Amino acid sequence: MNFTDIFIRRPVLATVISLLILVLGLRSMDQLLVREYPETQNAVVTISTTYFGADPDLVSGFITTPLENSIAQANGIDYMTSMSTQGASTITANLRLNYDPNKALTEITTKVNAVLNQLPKDTQQPVLSVEVGESIDSMYIGFYSNELPTNKITDYLIRVVQPKLQAVEGVQTAEILGSRQFAMRAWLDPEKMAAHGITGTEVNTALATNDFISAIGRTKGQMVTVDLVADTALHTTEEFRNLVIKSQNGANVRLGDIANITLGSENYDSSVSFDNATAVYIGIKVA
Repeated sequence: MNFTDIFIRRPVLATVISLLILVLGLRSMDQLLVREYPETQNAVVTISTTYFGADPDLVSGFITTPLENSIAQANGIDYMTSMSTQGASTITANLRLNYDPNKALTEITTKVNAVLNQLPKDTQQPVLSVEVGESIDSMYIGFYSNELPTNKITDYLIRVVQPKLQAVEGVQTAEILGSRQFAMRAWLDPEKMAAHGITGTEVNTALATNDFISAIGRTKGQMVTVDLVADTALHTTEEFRNLVIKSQNGANVRLGDIANITLGSENYDSSVSFDNATAVYIGIKVA
């Protein structure tokens, strides 16, 4: 007699045992231990340095290379990538898995500060930022208008939209892509500059001299207090056109005599579009 013959002759017993196994299985399902996925964290530290007017080879040799050699000595770096473009250097340090990003940022900052004296004197201060988690934007939001120019859209996004998005719980950063921030553009005419005997250095000096703001104190009366500010900054295109660059032979050479002054954007190196229209995007990175 086989073991299975018992269940054939007694179907009720077979049914009861089957139901018992089913009940025990359902009961055990809730009590099974679930092993969670191990918590992992990846982070990226980005070092951005600006050197206006320098070509990519100059940026690579005098900015990117010294910074890379120094940053590579910091602990916790898995690998690095760099990019040298016209007037800008970008170094990306990818950290080892689960390495403390705050500790890495501190060490990298120390290494960057150690070679600041080796960089060209006109180099802007390197800007360091750290991104923890996803390095790719989770979503993109596009903004465009048939009425407003791109720089006005960018200004609105920076002042109103971006702060609100970055305040949302779970959002790490809201990065503006294709931005066109307001900037006064002076398109110099080489022929006119040569005719007046003016160099680019003289133009730069005149602009820097007339961009000075300082609080010099305040005057106080019996009922009124007034803050005093020394302000030589220029604000309109007409003020820039009338800026005196050089005085020679009893005549003033103004910026408008050697350049075309327009209110434009800081740069025109990149552009994004939506439905064949120039637009500005915001990329959302989750925390």
